[in-house]
Amino acid sequence: MIILGLDPSLSSTGWGVIRVEGSRISHIANGQIRTDAKAPLPDRLAHLDTVLAAVIADHTPAQAAVEEVFVNDNPQSTLKLAHARGVTLLACARGGLPVAEYAPRLVKKAIVGTGGAAKEQVQAMLRVLLPGARVAGADAADALAVAICHANHRPRG
Repeated sequence: MIILGLDPSLSSTGWGVIRVEGSRISHIANGQIRTDAKAPLPDRLAHLDTVLAAVIADHTPAQAAVEEVFVNDNPQSTLKLAHARGVTLLACARGGLPVAEYAPRLVKKAIVGTGGAAKEQVQAMLRVLLPGARVAGADAADALAVAICHANHRPRG
C-alpha cells in the first residue's frame, strides 16, 4: 500500500510518500511545495492544489494522512494554515483518497515514542526508519512522519 503524508502550510507544504508491505515501511518520495509570499492568496492556494494533484497522479497513493491544525498565538497564521489544509484535503478528495487526520503530538509519539519530541528527534528517527532517504527539508520530514503514523494506526483489513 502506498500512503501520502501531508504537512500543510501556506508557505511550504511538506509531502511524503511511503510504501507499506506488512510491517515493512520504505521511502518512495518526498518534497516541499513552496508558494510565493508576495502572490495573492487565491494564486498561492491554486499553486498548492496544482502541485498536489501532480504528486497524487505521479505516485498513485491508496490513502492519505494529514496533520491536524494546531492553533497559533497569531489568528492570521492559524487562518492561513487552515486555508492550506483545506486545499490539501480537497486535493486528496479529488484524487479519490480516503484521508486520515492526526494531531501533531500523536505523530511525534508514533515516530519517537513521546508526544513532546523535538523536530530534531523526529528527523533522527526518520533516518533510522527510512535509511538512505534524502529528505527535502523539515516540512517534508514532518509529512513522512505523518505517513508513518498512519501506517501504524490505519485500520487493517
